[in-house]
Amino acid sequence: MTIQDNFNPPQKSIAVLPFVNMSANQENEYFSDGMTEEIINALAKIPSLKVTSRTSSFFFKNKNIPIGQIGKELNVSIILEGSVRLAGNLMRITAQLIDVREDFHFWSETFDRSTDHIFAVQDEISLLIADKLREHLGHFDIKEHLIDAPNLSTKHYQIYLKSRYYILKMTAVGINQGVKMLQELLATQPHFPQAYLGMHLSYTLLGTIGLIPANEAFLKGQPYLEKAIELSPNLAECQLHLAWMSCLREWNFPQTYVHIKKALDTTPTVEAYQTMTSILVAEAKFKAALHYIDTALQIDPFSGINYHLKGYIFYAQEHYEQAITHFQKSLHFNPNSSVSILYWGQALLLMGKYQEGMAFFENRPNDKTGDIQRLGGITLAHAAMGHRAQAKEGIKKLEALLETDLIDRASNLLIICHAMLGEQEMALQYIEQGVQHRLPMMIYLNIEPCLKDLRKSPRFQALMQTVLGQPVVVTETKKKYKKSSLSEAESLYYYNKLQQIILEEKPFLQANLSLRELAQMLQIHPNKLSELLNEKIGKNFSEFINYYRVETFKKLAQLPENSHLSLLGLAYESGFNSKTAFNTFFKKETGMTPKNYLKQSS
Repeated sequence: MTIQDNFNPPQKSIAVLPFVNMSANQENEYFSDGMTEEIINALAKIPSLKVTSRTSSFFFKNKNIPIGQIGKELNVSIILEGSVRLAGNLMRITAQLIDVREDFHFWSETFDRSTDHIFAVQDEISLLIADKLREHLGHFDIKEHLIDAPNLSTKHYQIYLKSRYYILKMTAVGINQGVKMLQELLATQPHFPQAYLGMHLSYTLLGTIGLIPANEAFLKGQPYLEKAIELSPNLAECQLHLAWMSCLREWNFPQTYVHIKKALDTTPTVEAYQTMTSILVAEAKFKAALHYIDTALQIDPFSGINYHLKGYIFYAQEHYEQAITHFQKSLHFNPNSSVSILYWGQALLLMGKYQEGMAFFENRPNDKTGDIQRLGGITLAHAAMGHRAQAKEGIKKLEALLETDLIDRASNLLIICHAMLGEQEMALQYIEQGVQHRLPMMIYLNIEPCLKDLRKSPRFQALMQTVLGQPVVVTETKKKYKKSSLSEAESLYYYNKLQQIILEEKPFLQANLSLRELAQMLQIHPNKLSELLNEKIGKNFSEFINYYRVETFKKLAQLPENSHLSLLGLAYESGFNSKTAFNTFFKKETGMTPKNYLKQSS
């Protein structure tokens, strides 16, 4: 049963669902999760392939939802699912690829391997999956390796996977358990950059969730980040952190874009697209920002951050209804997103819905440590409504926070409150202090709608010039049409040779024939054969090979000596390896089922 016609995902798209832990020991779930994440990261290195992020894929972990529904919700054409069973130093990994639209498994494989060679196994499986995707979906180049093996033993790698498994539970107990494991790992493996990044992530999460003060989290996590950058600055994650440091600390936008583009070229992750969006918005490059955040949403449609960033773009453009819609979606996926709450309330005030905005903030729970959204929101509402006495009372409380770790958020709120009260001089003074202290939020003041009137001030313009510098020209990433790796003469030569092999050797009768095997027969690189099939002949590998299988079936079905064979028997004789694949490709080629075709032809 195929999916409805209104389902139209990108052709070259895949979601890797969390591999199921089939081990007797449930604690081995860290290993199956780690295997899933490595395959996601490996496939994400293929530029032409859209790979759903870990966040959205793991949303479906342990949920009994039909594959077709998952594919539609993630908007992908292919789903990969699998399992891992560990027994001592042996592992059995199963994997299967499912065409969502056609609702059939077109490839499956079982790997019995030793954990002693875990990195080679991950690379082997990732490359084979990439091969099968290319055979089924169309051309893209595949490198010789998709996973670079770190200089780490299997034992230490498993400790790293366990630590990450616990950290990503995002609980105090889980994060602390993961941190303890990483500390033990770094004691013996001080040159493993991912372990330092894991420590930095742990402290970032502790601060973000509110388990420790944000500034304390930053101070504890920063040395680990700096060490990771020192060890491996070209890692995509390190490049993204360098981008934020260039932007928020140094206000060096040209260098910021250099780092982001390096990250995108290395591994185009959702975090890279989110970072590019955030920087583009600061420079009021809204069209380009929408391009990048829409790409991020394709990769991670269940990310609250993605919806917040898109809402913020609309907010900065004064499209408040659209902004609120996206802030609502952000909070649906991340109910603790205080930043979405603040801008949602501000959007209500800017729409003139003062009573609704005031009620919105008053109904928020009392502020916790590190969170001043209720105090700030109510003060903003009073300022917007012209309640000077109440606004001044709130301003005093915000001023008291300038000597705390909340200086950045408090300064931002004070600037907006004074601007709303028409006190431009006070607003400008706070901006000057913010610039002097190089507070990160200063980079977003130029696009803040609440400061619209202040933008006319030459003093404000000069301050923003100090922060933003000269505008950097950033163009949207457009699809580059790569020059063909085959000359016309080579294409003609290999096309003729291919036809000769097909007619004389009939390789399509091999049920498990792969593109790589056919490339060996032709004595051509698999990337070049894939290009020849898709760009010159106009068929992907599966379509090309199954065309000959269908034609063979037609001929065999007409022979009297085959009358004793069933339809499936004839299909197997023609090179097909499953009933589903046979029926699917036969209908694609002829527009009818095999049974109806035989009725008509007879």
